[in-house]
Amino acid sequence: MTLWSGKSPLVLASQSLTRQTLLANAGLEFEVVYSDIDERAIQHDSGLSTPREIALLLACAKALTVSAIQPGQFVIGADQTLSRGERLFTKPTDRTQAAEQLRALCGGRHELYSAVAVAFEGEVVFAEAAVAAMTMRPLAPSEIDTYLDLAGEAVLASVGAYQLEGLGIHLFEQIEGDHFTILGLPLLPLLGFFRAHHLLAV
Repeated sequence: MTLWSGKSPLVLASQSLTRQTLLANAGLEFEVVYSDIDERAIQHDSGLSTPREIALLLACAKALTVSAIQPGQFVIGADQTLSRGERLFTKPTDRTQAAEQLRALCGGRHELYSAVAVAFEGEVVFAEAAVAAMTMRPLAPSEIDTYLDLAGEAVLASVGAYQLEGLGIHLFEQIEGDHFTILGLPLLPLLGFFRAHHLLAV
């Protein structure tokens, strides 16, 4: 049984297993259609510089790209950005970059921005971003190496090189923000939008 009451199936424009799990646990059935966009090129061409704006831009771009090939369906796009001070972080491409990012983040506070957008018939009909403040504890080089050894390829799957729902929890001493924001999908405002448009059974 699904709580989704739209005329056509809901679509998630993301391969993120975490986002898929969040929607499934909320009782929504959906299709997954990956949005293959060049995030860095879109970000560069936009001229935007703040993490919140960039997260919203990319969430909208993902939703719109898939909406163009999924007529009549509501499409969810999502994105996360991370900043510490003036520095913006992206997903690490290898272990060396992941280690460098963790060295830059440990012992201080950073902001994690999560954006979600919904597109329908090629237009964005909803978009919102939320932020969480994350304080990473000081880490010795040996601790970073051990974490990277144990986490493996998972460190390359998210901005900041950690998954809070997994081994990444050991890196932190304080977290301020919504659980769903941290996991990459501001779920409460998204469900609120669907409910306001009579697309949910509850």
